[in-house]
Amino acid sequence: MTKTSAEVRAAELAVLEQEALGCTRCRLAESRTQVVFGAGAPDADVMIIGEGPGQREDEQGLPFVGPSGRLLDQLLGEIGLERSQVYIGNVVKCRPPGNRDPRPDEIEQCKGYLRSQLTLVDPKVVVTLGNFSSKLLLRTETGITRLRGHAYPWWGRHLVPTFHPAAALRGSARVLEEMRYDFALIADVVAGRFEAPEPTPSGADTEPAPPDAPTDPEQMGLFS
Repeated sequence: MTKTSAEVRAAELAVLEQEALGCTRCRLAESRTQVVFGAGAPDADVMIIGEGPGQREDEQGLPFVGPSGRLLDQLLGEIGLERSQVYIGNVVKCRPPGNRDPRPDEIEQCKGYLRSQLTLVDPKVVVTLGNFSSKLLLRTETGITRLRGHAYPWWGRHLVPTFHPAAALRGSARVLEEMRYDFALIADVVAGRFEAPEPTPSGADTEPAPPDAPTDPEQMGLFS
């Protein structure tokens, strides 16, 4: 029996995960409990990327568990998606001590795994959660508050940056409502309802893009 595309992708992701589970390329291998490779549908339309595993993720070996994971599930449910229908990963696969930001050499050693995950899953939309992963993949210094609310062309697909669920859990109703807007935008892109603005003639009155927002998809992200 011929395998489906999803089965082929799942098998290739499993091979990649086995490699990652034994990875010792950077210092994070010394302090991790276990590698948090990623989880979800191997042919998902939506791929969600966080920064790195936290303590609970490090203990369970799964991305986005605990309160942040429950809020993420809720936001997905509001646009008609379940966790099992998306793919979730992180920039780095091992927990940085104290939940610090991953360091450049750690990202360099780990980026091949993320690149391969993106290639295999081949989602329509990449969603970056929080400042770190959004700035990193979009190669910008613009903060998440100004980046969010847009769907950026990115390597033949779209990238939608939004807040990390932890920001909404800290008690800001505004952040939660803005995340809901971003997730509705994700649903529009997946459904083909989103249309990028037409190019505007020079000098025309238009809303400016966020400062330093990426404009050339061939120069974006971790993969150039």
